[in-house]
Amino acid sequence: MRASDRAYATLRDEILAGELAPGTALAEVEQSTRLGVSRTPVREAFSRLTSEGLLTSKSPRVLVVTELSPDRIRSLYELRSALETSAAALAAQRRDPHAFMELRVQLEAAPKLLDRAAGQDGISRYFEIVDALDLAIEDAVANPYVTNALASARLHSSLVRRLSQHDPERLRAAAREHLLVVDAIIAGDADLAAAAIKIHLHNSLESALAHIGDDHHTPALTR
Repeated sequence: MRASDRAYATLRDEILAGELAPGTALAEVEQSTRLGVSRTPVREAFSRLTSEGLLTSKSPRVLVVTELSPDRIRSLYELRSALETSAAALAAQRRDPHAFMELRVQLEAAPKLLDRAAGQDGISRYFEIVDALDLAIEDAVANPYVTNALASARLHSSLVRRLSQHDPERLRAAAREHLLVVDAIIAGDADLAAAAIKIHLHNSLESALAHIGDDHHTPALTR
């Protein structure tokens, strides 16, 4: 792996994991020393992360980890609503039901994973199931343009996801919402699958905004 790819992968993982918090300033010299590479690979990594929206330029020499704001979160969920409702509907029309049967079993068992006794390991396992559902929907849709668009949206959704990790009630509700999505896809009901995703995204958005102290509502997603 090239040095620039290693620097990019490390910084990206640290941003998505919250180890580099929103608003953290990053400098080439500091990061090249920390990562054990020259400044050129770090500069290339910074450029890729900026193009993905994970870093924001404050000045020609200062980059910061992009901060989560209510407006950015709303914009992200507008995109997700457009993409994921369409993807769920297409998945319901094109799916192999058996591909979703095992996911249904796993989602039914999700409450145990989200029990306090299961701790962070249980939460991590739950998100693995959610990621598997996302991939199953993409596989069912079988459209590379949709897949690429969803990948970009979900990259930023990973940042928002951290807001719910310490809210067991919201996670349990989300598990029930995902189960409804899976049931609709298995049944081949495109309209119900799209509606289930829309409800899930609306509830996730309201939760995310509440966790960053924003108390505005988003009527466009509730209609």
